[in-house]
Amino acid sequence: MTEVAIDATVAKQNLLDLDREGLERFFADTLGEKRFRAHQVMKWIHHRYVTDFEEMTDLGKALRAKLQAHAEVRVPQIQFEKPSTDGTHKWLIAMDGKNAIETVYIPDKGRGTLCVSSQVGCALNCQFCSTATQGFNRNLSTAEIIGQVWVAARHLGNVPHKQRRLTNVVMMGMGEPLMNFDNVVRAMSIMRDDLGYGLANKRVTLSTAGMVPMIDKLGEVSDVSLAVSLHAPNDALRDTLVPLNKKYPIATLMESCVRYAQRKRGESVTFEYTLMKDVNDQPQHARELIRLMREFDNRLQMKDAAKVNLIPFNPFPGTRFERPDDAAIRKFQKLLNESGRIAPVRRTRGDDIDAACGQLKGQVADRTRRQAEHLKRLQAQGGPGVDAAA
Repeated sequence: MTEVAIDATVAKQNLLDLDREGLERFFADTLGEKRFRAHQVMKWIHHRYVTDFEEMTDLGKALRAKLQAHAEVRVPQIQFEKPSTDGTHKWLIAMDGKNAIETVYIPDKGRGTLCVSSQVGCALNCQFCSTATQGFNRNLSTAEIIGQVWVAARHLGNVPHKQRRLTNVVMMGMGEPLMNFDNVVRAMSIMRDDLGYGLANKRVTLSTAGMVPMIDKLGEVSDVSLAVSLHAPNDALRDTLVPLNKKYPIATLMESCVRYAQRKRGESVTFEYTLMKDVNDQPQHARELIRLMREFDNRLQMKDAAKVNLIPFNPFPGTRFERPDDAAIRKFQKLLNESGRIAPVRRTRGDDIDAACGQLKGQVADRTRRQAEHLKRLQAQGGPGVDAAA
């Protein structure tokens, strides 16, 4: 085999940062090894949760030594974890400095869903989200995103391709996934790879507040399920709840969702609607939402192309919003059901450990300066012109 000269001053490559293609290139171009060696290492990392190269016993001694010198498997460090009385499990995972992110596992009737974060904080400033109150610090690396899956799968004792407790991953934790596009797409590739976690495309869901250009880009490179945080049926209301709507109003957003569904051969799109007392939970809001969803179905010439998830607001300290009472929630749902729209109400899980939808907060340092810088960079790149103080 040809020896490859490697600069010893270069920092070690964290192999969690690499999907199958990237790991193959690393073995071939950097280590001068056969590409199939990457497949062996992926299985050790993501199937057996082994991080010590010396324990990878089907690798030769020379290759293990080369890996020790030039690579590492650096997994996230758990700062705190807490189970809920309903089976939900939350991890607070340490990042650099004073930063930390939250990851949540939710078991429910034969399925287990992991809610994964993509950023330390969030710059979009959605008014009803706990994460938004801390602002934005930085994007997570691929290793930090897939590392959350690694931590949860190891905790659950997952066995790939057999009966397992982790069946779904949703990119619905801290942050806007499409603002960290490349790292998120790479991590989702590992989630769906048979050498990774072997999840079907439809079992990996990306949730966005409505980054229209990036929804189109996602449709070109990935086959994951799409969920859209809608939360309001008209622009006037959505402008106040989701400031990103000022850049990409509902009509523009719905057009991008139609294009995404068309690329995915008529796959449905899920619209998430958080119900807030006396804000967006009135009968007129339900009727507007029905019209919006019906238009979406008609554009795709497909029944139930638009799926609706109703999410009762989960309160957090300092918020001005309230959860509607059960009667108001049922009335809103009934109006949608009577129109022929299936609209399940998402059962609140993990609220006793602040792990419910909209409650994830973590720890975010330097929020003001970093959030302003991040938004400035996005605007320079043609991204969303969101008022951070909105």
